[in-house]
Amino acid sequence: MTRLVTILCLLPLTLMAQTGGKNAFPFLDLPDNARAAALGRIFITAYDDDINIGIQNPAALNSNMDNSMGFNQALLAGGINHGMVTYGKDIGNIGTGAIHLRYVAYGKMDRMDENGEQIGTFSAGDFALGGSIGRTLNKNISIGATFNLIWSQLESYNSMGVSIDLAGMYRSESERTTVSAIVRNAGVQLSTYTEKTRAPLPIQAMLGVSHKLEHAPFRFSIVAHHLNTWDLSYNDPNAKPTTDPLTGELVPVEKAGFGEKLGRHFIFQVETLIGKAVRVRAAFDYNQRREMLVQNRPGMGGFSFGAGLNFKRFTVDYGLYIYSSAGFNNLISLRTDFDKWRK
Repeated sequence: MTRLVTILCLLPLTLMAQTGGKNAFPFLDLPDNARAAALGRIFITAYDDDINIGIQNPAALNSNMDNSMGFNQALLAGGINHGMVTYGKDIGNIGTGAIHLRYVAYGKMDRMDENGEQIGTFSAGDFALGGSIGRTLNKNISIGATFNLIWSQLESYNSMGVSIDLAGMYRSESERTTVSAIVRNAGVQLSTYTEKTRAPLPIQAMLGVSHKLEHAPFRFSIVAHHLNTWDLSYNDPNAKPTTDPLTGELVPVEKAGFGEKLGRHFIFQVETLIGKAVRVRAAFDYNQRREMLVQNRPGMGGFSFGAGLNFKRFTVDYGLYIYSSAGFNNLISLRTDFDKWRK
């Protein structure tokens, strides 16, 4: 009974990770900061002072993030606690480094016996402790990498793993156009919850392109994700052809065509820069809309929105990511540069 409860608690995160839910540590694909959540969960094309984006794309780490710290927290129901804490430091000729802790704490849950009687409580959580380094090779190109130590505890079941993210970024002479390429979550599950349950990590290759208009306060971005997996659609193995009641013709099981498969790989993003103080953001993730579609109630699934306010010594960001008409995720981020408090 305890194992069943554990599996049910993990199911929502597993469904969000990848089609089929066949990966270990699916929480690695959760949005870890409000800016990314507002821009479709993945934002890898910015090169500024946001230390949180440096974790999403280590090639974006730069000296402007020196002595910066970010606090990120999701606002979820049911006592679930999800977020990230990160700190960045410039290391001179080596580059800019960062450390971070990502976590999902599921809170206390009832432990039941085979008769449905409560015999206590247990806790569950997922954690990733990471170290990143980013280095600028010249004024146009930078590279970066992140190493993660992953730990998961579900009642008395534990699992550990390691992963690495590798990234590269190109910036135009004007720095209004950027191109980023990343491979995330390349790693292995070192120990498993139970015997014969080893699974691959949710590895994915991504490519992002961003362009800021010269005479208008807009930055448009496109991210192509899961480039290592062509077909992200789900085909029900139990689905069978049906018969048209009017014509009597056999109607085959509907499967995704080329356009559908291609469209699922893209997230479209826009960030409006209103002066130096205000940022307004929105994005559309077609794959998310299709994966979590509620029949006859499409709602705003796949859309995300947010805003950011820059103050003298700190920045506050808010992001709303809508999974489907049945659920959404709110994130708040607070980041600051400690050097600004000394001035």
